[in-house]
Amino acid sequence: MPLPLPPRGSKREAKKSRSSKIVPSDHGQSEKRGENYRAKISPSSPQGPLKKRSALEDVTNMTFEVSHETLYLAVKLVDHYLMEVICKRDKLQLIGSTAFLIAAKFEEPYPPCVDDFLYICDDIYQRKEMLAVEISILQTLNFDINIPVAYHFLRRYAVCLRADMNILTLSRFVCEMTLQEYDYIHERASKLAAGCFLLALYMKKLGHWAPTLECYSGYKTSDLHPLVKQLNNMLTSRSSDKLKTVHSKYSHQVFFEVTKIPPLDVLELEEIMNSNSESEGLDLW
Repeated sequence: MPLPLPPRGSKREAKKSRSSKIVPSDHGQSEKRGENYRAKISPSSPQGPLKKRSALEDVTNMTFEVSHETLYLAVKLVDHYLMEVICKRDKLQLIGSTAFLIAAKFEEPYPPCVDDFLYICDDIYQRKEMLAVEISILQTLNFDINIPVAYHFLRRYAVCLRADMNILTLSRFVCEMTLQEYDYIHERASKLAAGCFLLALYMKKLGHWAPTLECYSGYKTSDLHPLVKQLNNMLTSRSSDKLKTVHSKYSHQVFFEVTKIPPLDVLELEEIMNSNSESEGLDLW
């Protein structure tokens, strides 16, 4: 269920903040919340079996100039909070915007203020409501918000493989598409990033880099293949999706127009994976 966005009116322009870049961190906290975290949303809960988390995408890409880390962290905060607290559908946008506020405070040197988030919610919430939800989220998560996100690992893998920005951007596109789907919430951040990066390598005919990715990620290529197939299927079916924000973003020249790179054909992908699996078997000998 998409979190509804308010119509873009002509009141005032939301304050823009500068992008920030935080050094990747995957400390021991990941054991408690993050890398080994398995979140499940009960279909019987008032918010229902949510399938889309697109509102946060629209907020970061259309309203504020903030870092990718802020988006990923905001989505994680919503996921973790909804694991602990049952909320009504009409409060989901408030929770999403507040999670974005918290993530911006954590990641950005100049985060947007509360009034900016109230504005993008079309002023349907009061300031005290957002502050109350902010307190609720932080207390529910015990202020443990330094959560590993897939974006951190993508950057790390790119550095290790000395990949160019074209490869990294393609992997970012694949990974950002997963933020709209709850099907990937159970995946570890490091594994999801590895799967996205491996698919990007396959799409760019660079499968020979797979052993290097395997070395630095710690995941065997064969173990990533089921995830890679799932990700490729996601890209194949994206044309029928009504949520176009991510696709439009990565269609821009700034992002090398990576959306023009077609997903792999099923048979072609199977052939590539079988070839890499055979190479992996020879290495064992």
